[in-house]
Amino acid sequence: MEFAAHLLNALLMIAMPLGLAIWIIRRFSLTWNLWLIGAAVFIISQVGHIPFNYLMTFLFNRTGLVNLTPTGALVFNSIYLGLSAGLWEESCRYGMYRWWVRDVRTWRKGVLLGAGHGGAEAIALGGLALYGFIQLVGLRHADLSQLVPAPQLAQAVQQVSAYWTAPWYEALLGAAERIFAMTAQIGLSILVLQVFIRRQAFWFWIAVAFHALTDGGSLLAEHYVGVYWTEALIGLFALISLGLILALRRPEAAPAEASQPAPLVTIGRRDETETAERLEETRFL
Repeated sequence: MEFAAHLLNALLMIAMPLGLAIWIIRRFSLTWNLWLIGAAVFIISQVGHIPFNYLMTFLFNRTGLVNLTPTGALVFNSIYLGLSAGLWEESCRYGMYRWWVRDVRTWRKGVLLGAGHGGAEAIALGGLALYGFIQLVGLRHADLSQLVPAPQLAQAVQQVSAYWTAPWYEALLGAAERIFAMTAQIGLSILVLQVFIRRQAFWFWIAVAFHALTDGGSLLAEHYVGVYWTEALIGLFALISLGLILALRRPEAAPAEASQPAPLVTIGRRDETETAERLEETRFL
């Protein structure tokens, strides 16, 4: 059962964003182009975000700028990592609307862009989950003492055992979290879109704050209340995001109907005669 649950979890993380994209594209008569742009913007944000976090961690540790108690360090990391994610991802999303898709100013297109952003994240994490599953299948019955250095052996044995003894519903939490996260990413996409629809910059900062609260709050919750209550909290943020998505929907003008070509005029015998007479009259003019 655990084997199937872990495999299903990884496959769902990859398949769900693609299924959601297909549904949105068909439902709103759009194309894959916007989904791919949203996915590309997520990748671009991580190209800057991940090295930035490594650099800041190195500076904090090297210079001793942050010398806190364990509790203080946890709170600091939650706030810092939440703000870092919010600023990097929402700034890239803002840049996407500002310079890349300057003609995208409708709710349904914003939804698809957000689905691409969250979908790329889900597929990337699903790929990692699948890779980890394949590795742990190989390690399940292996002699770890032949593969892992002695100082790390006890920890490795514990990790492999915890993976394969986890309840099936816990193994599926990754897929559930991706549903919540994709909903949040669509909500954030709609929030940043308001900057350009309503011409009010504070919508960008609302998106940054909501992103930071979601990520930072999840880190704190995981430490204090455990994985299940953390997923419940992420689910609550997803419900709030869904409310924002629906509340910010604006009616869109129906696409203009294609103009009908003028009916062809059938020239009868009388018309042919009159045309011939007129040509004869103007022959020598």
